[in-house]
Amino acid sequence: MIDVLVIGGGNAALCAALMAREAGANVMLLEASPKEWRGGNSQHTRNLRCMHDDPQDVLIESYPEDEYWQDLLKVTGGMTDEKLARITIRASSSCRDWMRKHGVHFQPSLSGALHVARTNAFFMGGGKALVNAYFRSAERLGIQVRYNAEVTDIELDNGRFVAAQVAGPEVEGRPGPVERIEARACVLAAGGFESNREWLREAWGQNENGEWPSDNFLIRGTRFNQGVLLRQMIDKGVDVIGDPTQAHMVAIDARAPLYDGGICTRIDCVSLGVVVNRDGQRFYDEGEDFWPKRYAIWGRLVAQQPGQVGFSIIDQTSIGRFMPPVFPGTKANTLDELAGKLQLPREAFVKTIEDYNRACRVGTFDHTALDDCYTEGVMPIKSHWARPISTPPFHAYPLRPGVTFTYLGLKTDETAAVHFAGKPSPNLFVAGEMMAGNVLGKGYTAGIGMAIGTAFGRIAGVQAAAALGLQHPSASTGNDHGTV
Repeated sequence: MIDVLVIGGGNAALCAALMAREAGANVMLLEASPKEWRGGNSQHTRNLRCMHDDPQDVLIESYPEDEYWQDLLKVTGGMTDEKLARITIRASSSCRDWMRKHGVHFQPSLSGALHVARTNAFFMGGGKALVNAYFRSAERLGIQVRYNAEVTDIELDNGRFVAAQVAGPEVEGRPGPVERIEARACVLAAGGFESNREWLREAWGQNENGEWPSDNFLIRGTRFNQGVLLRQMIDKGVDVIGDPTQAHMVAIDARAPLYDGGICTRIDCVSLGVVVNRDGQRFYDEGEDFWPKRYAIWGRLVAQQPGQVGFSIIDQTSIGRFMPPVFPGTKANTLDELAGKLQLPREAFVKTIEDYNRACRVGTFDHTALDDCYTEGVMPIKSHWARPISTPPFHAYPLRPGVTFTYLGLKTDETAAVHFAGKPSPNLFVAGEMMAGNVLGKGYTAGIGMAIGTAFGRIAGVQAAAALGLQHPSASTGNDHGTV
């Protein structure tokens, strides 16, 4: 029999599998995707938000615990479990040496990654390199890895994990045979439901215009996160946390592919100009805070607009100040011409921009600081980086909501145990996106998803091994990642 069964193939799952194996457990990892698509959403990541009190290798200055906590508190609006959040924050300060041991390399932030040289450690080669390194380490340590292994059901006995039902790959168009895999402990790390179009419809419903907003969502991450395991666990009475409409949702290029567009589909010039909807109207403060702290609110904002579409508008003075998108923007020499090319109501659009321009109170423009350039006498306000959009040519980028992962998940505690009616399971644990809603009730800040996955993936792996009486080597050094 398998000692520890890990379900999932992303960062959290791999961290759990590696930690359980280091404790001496016999480990099997089940990845629903084919090998070439392994890694879940982690393959599209690029950095980890890290607490540190002094400069550390690729990180400059300091990013102390309380500042990290305040950043998280602000973006979540208080919708977070402080105990679990602080576990995540503290674990982020000490995980990189362990990551390096498993082949992960770091590099300083690139010039286009504004404001994060102090807070975020970047993976050399991005998330794909990270998951490949972990898979190589897993294979070297003897962890059994199986691909095309979708778990369709979980067998439980009074809150205790017994076995998983696994569907094999299709054979000549017919469903593959179902295999029953028993294990002494299990870690669930199979992601959310963002790729399940029916579940998104169920969660978001129809708006007052009779539209189904989720039909216009693009999925930044993996197509394999269908939420099958999450739904199974909810149906079995697991304690649940999170709002099904809350997600890491970014305003991305409307021309991005339906799945797996990743980070390169993001539009990073929002704070440099204005954003209008299809009626040519602004609808939110584009200069509220630094982009890494606020970029993830814009997907939800666009989702609430007619047709779930928006347009980021800048002029020539902003070119070169942000990471250039993959697709070129729409360019025009006049605002009227730009409105025509975008098929926006010309009069309303031009009035919006002219009203904004008149409202700008330009001080000392500084895109690296919360500067004193703001608007006055226009709604919504723009709090910082407000400059007239008046230097042609003008540029526009179409926006759609891009869902990275959903926040509905399983309630847990500092041991990463799955809970049933408030009681923790003795041998079933959860990590990654399946429990991120404990820390992220809403909102997002760059790199926090990888911090949660790494922290609780490692905890889940240690605790799964401990359920079998196995102790991770770090416990003997007083650095027990099972409790952080």
